[in-house]
Amino acid sequence: MEVRPGYKQTEVGILPEQWGVTTVGGEFSIQLGKMLNAERNVGVPKPYIGNKAVRWGQIDTDDLPLVPMTRSDMEKFRLQRGDLLVCEGGEVGRAAVWNAPLDECYYQKALHRLRPLHDFDPRFMLGILWQWSRRGVLSNFATQTSIAHLPREKFLIVPIPRPASSEQRAIAVVLSDVDALLGGLDRLIAKKRDLKQAAMQQLLTGKTRLRGFVGRWEVKRVDEMGAVLAGKALAPGAPGSLRKYLRTKNVLDGRIDTQDVLEMPMTESEFQKFGVVEGDILLNEGQSLELVGRCSMYRGELPETCAMQNQLLRFRASRKASADFAEQLFRWFQQTGAFTAIATQTTSVAHLGTIRFGSFRSRWPVDVAEQVAIAAVLSDMDAELSALEARRDKTRALKQGMMQELLTGRTRLV
Repeated sequence: MEVRPGYKQTEVGILPEQWGVTTVGGEFSIQLGKMLNAERNVGVPKPYIGNKAVRWGQIDTDDLPLVPMTRSDMEKFRLQRGDLLVCEGGEVGRAAVWNAPLDECYYQKALHRLRPLHDFDPRFMLGILWQWSRRGVLSNFATQTSIAHLPREKFLIVPIPRPASSEQRAIAVVLSDVDALLGGLDRLIAKKRDLKQAAMQQLLTGKTRLRGFVGRWEVKRVDEMGAVLAGKALAPGAPGSLRKYLRTKNVLDGRIDTQDVLEMPMTESEFQKFGVVEGDILLNEGQSLELVGRCSMYRGELPETCAMQNQLLRFRASRKASADFAEQLFRWFQQTGAFTAIATQTTSVAHLGTIRFGSFRSRWPVDVAEQVAIAAVLSDMDAELSALEARRDKTRALKQGMMQELLTGRTRLV
């Protein structure tokens, strides 16, 4: 590969000529955390961070366990602001900077604590670890048993680029600003989701009525409000032409995913029976217990007609029901565990079942116009959430591109 002027080839890739190459051990002291030992569990209970609490760029300090610490433990394992915690096992290299949200905290043996020896910016190092993890660099230094491990002696010799400290800080500030934007979007999305859940609770039960509607609600079985049908069993050697079909993988909460649509043979009569048309509600009949009943309306996402596998149930609304209302109602039942409560559990899969779903009873507005109005309010909230999630995903992609440019020196800030 040709190296452009002002850059050089190094063991960590092409870097600016002003950047050096060093090692993790050359820039940081590395200390594994405290090992839990039930037989020697003595000391003062202190908050304790485990491997699972460390996510990329974030440490979850909610509901931390209290672990007894001796005076020696407290001197050795107490975290300081700016410490970088790095997962030693599992997803090796997953890391986050400790920003001291608690007055005092300690950490587990499954975590490396990196503390700068000189002036290497931990936030810049976090970005390098993210890059190295995705490029598979860290796997070259990990040992593999039942799970991967990154021993301290191997972590010490991992090579890393070293720009000047001022450039490290400039890059870290830019990436931190993007992280702050992402954090704000995550909090806003969480708030909007909570508002949507509250609105569903009020509107789908009739506790809150929309202006202008005073008609009665009646308890109805699902199969009184529309036709319920399970899909066709997968039969690779069956007669008929190959037809596209949807399965549980394609039916998400409020969305049909058409990235991986398969085909199976069906006769013309089978295709007519199990076909899916715009406005049908598809529900996961077979799924894990917490996801059974996950559903979405089919809105013609595929250019050609498709069918459904028997792991899906189809609800086709009658004149007494709004399909949009039914979708919101069924999504609420799934999210609140109502479908889980009526599902049966086999060894690995829960089943909703045509009969159990069809006989499920709930209150529906008699006036279809009220059903439509309720669904419109909730659909508008879904659209707002989708727009925020798309903005967040676009920002994440932008950050990844920025990291690739900034952490390799392709784009310079100083």
